[in-house]
Amino acid sequence: MSAAVGAASARPAVGQLKVPARRLHLLRVDVRGAYGVALWPVLFSLSLGLWGIEREHSMWRDEAATWQAAHRSPGEILHLLGQVDLVHGLYYAVMHVNFALFGDSLLTLRLPSVIAAAGACALTARLAARLCGRPAGTAAGLALAMVPAVQELAQEDRPYAGVLFFVVLSTTLLVHALQWPGRRRWAGYAAALLAAALLNWLALFTVAAHALTLVCVRPGRRQWSRWATAAGAAVAGALPLVLLSRKQAAQVAWIDPLGLPTVLAVTGTAAAAALCALLPVARTAADSRGEAREVTVGLGALAFPLYAVPQLGLLAVSAVKPLHVTRYVLYSYAGLALLVAALVVTLAARFRARSGGFVGVTACAALLVMLPQAADLRTADSRVDDVLAAARHVAEAGAGADGVLYIPAARRDTALVSPREFAGMRDLAMAQGPVDSGTLKGIEAAPGAVTEAIRDARRIVVVTDPGPPSLKSAGDRAKWQALAGEFVRLSDTVDRGRRVIVYARIAERDTGRGSVRDTERRTEPAPG
Repeated sequence: MSAAVGAASARPAVGQLKVPARRLHLLRVDVRGAYGVALWPVLFSLSLGLWGIEREHSMWRDEAATWQAAHRSPGEILHLLGQVDLVHGLYYAVMHVNFALFGDSLLTLRLPSVIAAAGACALTARLAARLCGRPAGTAAGLALAMVPAVQELAQEDRPYAGVLFFVVLSTTLLVHALQWPGRRRWAGYAAALLAAALLNWLALFTVAAHALTLVCVRPGRRQWSRWATAAGAAVAGALPLVLLSRKQAAQVAWIDPLGLPTVLAVTGTAAAAALCALLPVARTAADSRGEAREVTVGLGALAFPLYAVPQLGLLAVSAVKPLHVTRYVLYSYAGLALLVAALVVTLAARFRARSGGFVGVTACAALLVMLPQAADLRTADSRVDDVLAAARHVAEAGAGADGVLYIPAARRDTALVSPREFAGMRDLAMAQGPVDSGTLKGIEAAPGAVTEAIRDARRIVVVTDPGPPSLKSAGDRAKWQALAGEFVRLSDTVDRGRRVIVYARIAERDTGRGSVRDTERRTEPAPG
């Protein structure tokens, strides 16, 4: 009896099971090890991402497109992609699932980008630590988090932070596969590269960047063959998207031709990056784990192509077809962050300072310098326009209106994101809705039909852009002409990049709401 009791008491109770020391070591978070080096960059990136994430309760037009698409059913998303935004198809599907699981709000809208950016900073830190030591790892992760473009796109519900994460992941897996070859590593490399390309196929510049890295590190023929197979599989997987999306090339017609300031900024930064790549610490590979490697990869040979090839490649393409937008090659800043880390470590050695302390002081100084710009990025005015502000003004100034017009039609996103503010107003130009037509702005009726609908209305709200109207279509010209002939303005409000005008039929002028009202900025008077 006593023996049985003793045996029973010797058994660990439920919830108190003992874990072998070896497994317990694997479960612990090693703050000073390979994972610990990413701790501060992750916390810093998450803090920057969550700081002012709602941007004064604003949403700009590109985010409004994601909001609309994510609220459609899978079949409706497929219908949309056949007409527009095919390049964002995978992202829209992910955001649809995100809304289904966690609900729709500005927080859930932008949180995936925050997490993706933090993950990219973690991977960048680990990669730099592997190639150049722990201080360089911390510096690289913090530097990537502080890049203004990364801060901006980490708070937008667009795919570019996700592209950054998968490009850094593919670069990390490339280094692993070169140093310790294995089928799983090469398969993971191909999968990460394909994921980046499916989110934005301009991420395929990464393939050229990695090819240049291989030229620098000179692996054997077998490694070249394995890389070519993996990279080729990723390119082949993305090729249908590349070919099909060319039919929607008109979507990027808004991009301006290259200007001299852009060319000088990109080439100047690339030249500075090249100098950092020549630093001794960037040319010497230092694996902190001390394991035997098949191929030696230096930080400079990896980082400089990752920055320069996408940037200069997009610059070259834009000389023929305007396409240069910073967010399209956001992922290249991971290469720049790695080179900044090499520079910081070099300066620490030059001044004979402790590397860890020097990295911390440098990061704090950089943050203080960039703080005004960082704060500005978190305001509503930092983006092109705000569809939510326009909707609020419609609700306030448009009470009693029985019709609404959008000039151009793309400004219909204001109502599609905030339909309650437009309750009771008839869309006077709509012929087929956005969901039914598989578009983001719907299909409008012929100019004559729109004119007749305007004549039947008593009070009309117009949602348009600030400044003189750009009447590029016959339908938009017909809208203004009909308003000019029979209506008078009651109020005119410009706020956060959108303009809301309330018109009343001339016969009702005496019952209007008063004189023209402008807020924040006065623009040129609209026709009529």
